[in-house]
Amino acid sequence: MKNVAVIGAGTMGNGIAHTFAQTDYKVHLIDVSQASLDKGIATITKNLDRMVAKERITEEDKQRTLKNITIYTSLEAGVEFASLVVEAATENLDLKLKIFQDLDKFCPDDTILASNTSSISITKIAAATSRPDMVIGMHFMNPVPIMKLVEIIKGYSTSQETYDTVQEISEKLQKVPVEVNDYPGFVANRILMPMINEAIETLYNGVAGVEEIDTVMKLGMAHPMGPLQLADFIGLDVCLSILNVMYDGFKNPKYAPCPLLVNMVMAGKMGIKSGEGFYDYSESRKAETVAKMFL
Repeated sequence: MKNVAVIGAGTMGNGIAHTFAQTDYKVHLIDVSQASLDKGIATITKNLDRMVAKERITEEDKQRTLKNITIYTSLEAGVEFASLVVEAATENLDLKLKIFQDLDKFCPDDTILASNTSSISITKIAAATSRPDMVIGMHFMNPVPIMKLVEIIKGYSTSQETYDTVQEISEKLQKVPVEVNDYPGFVANRILMPMINEAIETLYNGVAGVEEIDTVMKLGMAHPMGPLQLADFIGLDVCLSILNVMYDGFKNPKYAPCPLLVNMVMAGKMGIKSGEGFYDYSESRKAETVAKMFL
């Protein structure tokens, strides 16, 4: 199984493509936007350059990794010979269902179809195909080339053979696969997102400021970054989407997103990707300056 297709050239997609290509898989990186593909390849190149500078890989490793990646704007052409497809498109149920319906038509009968979804039901995605036993979740963490965890999510019909194959592939990528059952938010986001949401509620209720909340969690709980900084890093729109999936799935008010988060997303304040969230990133991608609205 050496031919892998990755759908979506955004942050997660290009990171997944980078990781497979660096492990000598032949990767077809697919996106409807040529501009997104070009940006994705530029990001991969920049990240490889950083690894070369730190002497983690050689220049030859970098060139080999880049040669292992071919870009496509056509889904049908990109997945024609894929043994494994990893979908990393926007966290939108309707979009994912359409992609998997198309994958079911375009891919060989023995292709495993995986989704990098961070919260959407694998069982629901699998139901859009005629091969639910070969549909599985591969939830990578950001930044993909660095983070070791892969949540492997078994849908209701996912076969043990499919799970075993994906587990083996994850280990070949030098990741640590963890088996998770198919419930909203899985494990990582079911625990993480309520914490982030509670941090936003704490800010919203005036208990403490942005830096103060993050400092308490960094110094008091030994977190590498505070929850508000982490929310900016993930993307506030992504956080909102995951919370809504969990709220809809469990019908439990504890998962209801904070009104402040909802308003920020509606106002286009998405975090690092938009240049502003809880922090201002207009001059640096580091969370060094609190956004003006929270001063």
